[in-house]
Formats: sequence, C-alpha cells, structure tokens
Amino acid sequence: MATDTTVKPDTGVERFLHAIDGFNTWVGKGAAWLIVGLMLLVCAEVFKRYILNMPTAWIFDASNMFYGTLFMLCGAYTLAQNGHVRGDFLYSSMKPRTQASLDLVLYFAFFFPGILALCYAGYSYAADSWRIAEHSNTTANGPPVYHFKSVIPIAGALVGLQGVAEVVRCVVCLKTGEWPSRLKDVQEADVIEEQLSASEHVDDETRRAAIANAQKIDEAARQRGRGGE
Repeated sequence: MATDTTVKPDTGVERFLHAIDGFNTWVGKGAAWLIVGLMLLVCAEVFKRYILNMPTAWIFDASNMFYGTLFMLCGAYTLAQNGHVRGDFLYSSMKPRTQASLDLVLYFAFFFPGILALCYAGYSYAADSWRIAEHSNTTANGPPVYHFKSVIPIAGALVGLQGVAEVVRCVVCLKTGEWPSRLKDVQEADVIEEQLSASEHVDDETRRAAIANAQKIDEAARQRGRGGE
C-alpha cells in the first residue's frame, strides 16, 4: 500500500520552490480570466451575426488570440500543480529516488532543450512581428498579432522557470529519498465536502471518512503516484 512520502525540505529550499509555484499559480489564475473575455466575445458575435445580421470579420482572429494566450500562459501553472497528462502506470510503482532520477534525465534530455528552442524561436517570431507591425491576413483589415506572438517566449520562459523548480525537487528527493512539499491549489475534496454537508442522510463519521479518502486520492494524483509500495 502506498504511503505518503511528501516532506518539507529545509526552509530556504522550500521558500524557493513555493515562490516559483506561487508566481506561476498567480500568472495561471490571472490568465484564466481570459476565458470570461472569450465567452463575452463569442456571445456578442453570435448576437450580432444571427440577430442583427452584422458579422464581425476579425472575430476569428480575436478568439484565437484569447484562447491561445490562455492556453500558453497556463502551462507553467499546470506543471506547478502536477497537472500535465502522463502515462504513469510504471512510474507510480517506482521508488521516489528512481522517479527523481528518471525525471532528471527527461528534463535535461527533452524538456529544457525544447523550452530553449521555444523561447529562441518565439523571440524571433515576436521580434519580426513587432518590427513590421504585423497584422493578421485572414481578413483585409485583420487585427495586430505582434502582441499575441510576444506571449510565445514569455510562456516558454515561465515553463522553463517552473522546470528549474522541478529539477530542484528531483535533487532534494535524490538526497533525502522523499519528495519535497508542493504548493497546493484548490482541491476537489472541497466540492465533495460541500455535497456531503448538504446531505441530511450522511452521518458525521461517514462524511469525515469520505472527505479524508478524497483528500488522499487528490494528494496521490497531485504527487503523480510518488510513493513506495
């Protein structure tokens, strides 16, 4: 049975890790508000197109920019929360030090080279776009896109910064044999707690057991199965 292997490293390292986690979480949550702007944009266009018969030519470009910016700026936040999809049916059965060793190899062999290439290419694209004041060519009077292309190297830098924190976590795990703590965000256990609290047919003991079990499941998923057998 898996045991909890999440411990706190020394205070200095913990502050460093949580500072990066917190910054990328702040950026991700800020970028998440773009979904509200995208929703309003689409609703307004539907109203104009089908009710007023006045479609907007640049709406396709604008919606792509909203969604693309949201998608890219939330990448570092997702990494900070261990939310990226991975096939861990073998990884979860490994010991923490084996997991950390594998992660380090993959980070330096694939992750950082890919991020550096993204930042380099993204910076070139953005610089060229700003230099010529590039506009979208989807329509005759397309909106400017240079600000949108600037998001590419910024998003790459943020993911790279979070990657540094993940490498430090791997180093700590190699030294201690246990994974350091991770700055947590909202957990699904809160929703379960509200649902159970609203039910009149669940006793306190059952409610507490269900909440505790949900927290264990959430923590296990968050740590990507980082536990011993």
